[in-house]
Formats: sequence, structure tokens, C-alpha cells
Amino acid sequence: MDLFVGLDVSVRTTSVCVMDATGQILKEGKVETEPDAIGALLHSIGGHFKRVGLEAGPLSQWLYSGLAAAGYPVICVE
Repeated sequence: MDLFVGLDVSVRTTSVCVMDATGQILKEGKVETEPDAIGALLHSIGGHFKRVGLEAGPLSQWLYSGLAAAGYPVICVE
């Protein structure tokens, strides 16, 4: 099953929403704004991640690089 992730990034915490291809929410959570913390949450869910979208902002490049290095199909959106 393809999964899609939306990240709402703030300085200290990031809200994570995981949906299936029909838009049904499978999991919502909040983690520290750290690539490792986000990756750990996604890893705990498992499945095939089709896209991980994060908003453009001051932390975007750092988060993008960390998640991409961990193998997630991350995109940055405005």
C-alpha cells in the first residue's frame, strides 16, 4: 500500500500525518523537529512511502537532506 506523509514543521516540533492513497488518515503524531525523530516515526509505521512532503521554511534544507539520506522520497512544497 502506498503511503503519503505531510509534515507541518515548526522550530521545536513537527506534526506528522500519514495517509493512504484514498486520503484516509492512518496515523497522526508529533515529534521533535529532527530528521532522526521523523524517520523513527515513519520507520515504526512501515509500509511503502510514495511521498513525504514538507513545507518550505528555514529548516527545510536540513530536514530534506536528512530524510532523503535515510531513503525517504521527500519533496519540499511552498
